[in-house]
Amino acid sequence: MTEPPSSDQPPSSGPVVSGEQPSLGALREAVLQAAATLLRVAEGDAAPPPAGGRGGITLERPPRADFGDYSTNAALLLAPRLSASPREVAERLGAQLAGDLGASLQRFEVAGPGFLNLFLADGWLRTALGGVLAAGDAYGAGGREPGERVMVEFVSANPTGPMHVGHARNAAYGDALARMLEFAGERVEREYYVNDAGSQVRTFGESIRALARGERAPENGYQGDYIADLAARIADAATSDPADVGRAAVAMMVGEIQRSLTAFGVKEFDYWAYESALHEGQPSLVDRALARLAELGHTYMQDGALWLRSTTFGDDKDRVLVRSSGEFTYLASDVAYHEEKRERGFDRLVDVWGADHHGYVLRLKAVYAALGGDPDDLELLIMQLVHLVRSGERAQMSKRAGEFVTLDDLVSEIGVDAARWYLLARSHDTTVDLDLDLARSQSAENPVYYVQYAHARILSVLAKAGEDRASAAGEDPAGVADQELHPSERALIKQLLDFPVELASATARRAPHRIAAYALELAQGFTAFYRDCRVVGAESEAIESQRIALCVASRRTIARCLDLLGVSAPEHM
Repeated sequence: MTEPPSSDQPPSSGPVVSGEQPSLGALREAVLQAAATLLRVAEGDAAPPPAGGRGGITLERPPRADFGDYSTNAALLLAPRLSASPREVAERLGAQLAGDLGASLQRFEVAGPGFLNLFLADGWLRTALGGVLAAGDAYGAGGREPGERVMVEFVSANPTGPMHVGHARNAAYGDALARMLEFAGERVEREYYVNDAGSQVRTFGESIRALARGERAPENGYQGDYIADLAARIADAATSDPADVGRAAVAMMVGEIQRSLTAFGVKEFDYWAYESALHEGQPSLVDRALARLAELGHTYMQDGALWLRSTTFGDDKDRVLVRSSGEFTYLASDVAYHEEKRERGFDRLVDVWGADHHGYVLRLKAVYAALGGDPDDLELLIMQLVHLVRSGERAQMSKRAGEFVTLDDLVSEIGVDAARWYLLARSHDTTVDLDLDLARSQSAENPVYYVQYAHARILSVLAKAGEDRASAAGEDPAGVADQELHPSERALIKQLLDFPVELASATARRAPHRIAAYALELAQGFTAFYRDCRVVGAESEAIESQRIALCVASRRTIARCLDLLGVSAPEHM
């Protein structure tokens, strides 16, 4: 898979920016063009252009405002090619940018070993804010045409029990990722894979039938109140074949799963794929997929079993597809399932799996390659565990023992918004300790409450300004030419300009937690602005309009972040 771009450079599928309209993307392009000009002067018109992104020229916001609005490492990278010291190159680059940007660049400074710090004029920031407002609800949206057709398969929990908090993390992540990909311009379809084949369904049925008969569940069977509920709901559970009982119970559990996911704010799945369907028909999809592998020469018989030559495609060992008993392995179903998805014509398959699937990555990549697919088009994202912390202690979970916290219980205790935020606020490949006490609190220490409160506060300010005033204020934020921007205004505008790059980077990295972090920082930036700058009733009508415009842009961007996370943007708190 192609390595994602660094956070300081948007991926190629990110937002399209114009070199004429002030924006962070346009400023980055100006730096690259100025660097290219220096190289052409030194090396001729055929000089290779400088590279941006990871390992190349970057444009970043420095840690302190007195270091400038943005800083670039361009001179450090250009110095060897120009046979000059980095500081000398930085001076030349700054002079070139001053000529290219004109009044938009207030001044520049050379710092340290050769960093170039750029100080932008207030007019540039105001005009850039106008671009944010002009984009409306599409601000930050991807501009690639046409987008990839992407299948995101997520949750796919075994239908032998209720959704628990581990599944909740998978659901929140997969749903947020699908939303982000859609906003980036991809053509996204969602799928849930129901594991309704194999011995687990029979064991499920045996457990329910035993309870219906007043007997103990079989060894390694399923337990819990939900088993008793199923035993009471399934007609003739005590006398029916365990396989039939298991299938009836699976149908009921799938209905409960659908209800829980809808209540959790997960957008509707386009497909519900059933493992059992892979084994139906003559020949079945499994038979067809294994026959294809055989035709391609990727299987062989040994000790009475059918093996896949997965080591040919990077796996650490060959894998059994059909046991010597004639029984299919789970991998055989995975082969058929991914072949069927590949045949549907998706450009990219994204599988969101639980932590117990870590060892499956190499073998599924090998399977996909053996089937003729490009393994780089198959993304296997592994979720890590969730620990619920209540009063400083972790709650234990065990589905078969019936000792687990369900998704419904979690939502009932802390609400959908807090649950989704806390499950998304950390990278999917790290363990989450979800502090239930903090998640319930209505305080500045609770990040989801803080961000939602900022959104509601902005709406309160806009309501005070009046609907007509708020609608008109954002039309010309560049109209205040003589009033110096307050540092908090400058900081908030720059945070808003970061959004397209942050979102594009988060999407490329499959990292919704970056959107949560950005939303919190933006809310904090607005709070500082609101503390330092009077909005309604400012010293002049023009300044008031500018600040109302900044409120409008901040509200839209916070609301967009929350929507991408599946968290509500309340009007009142």
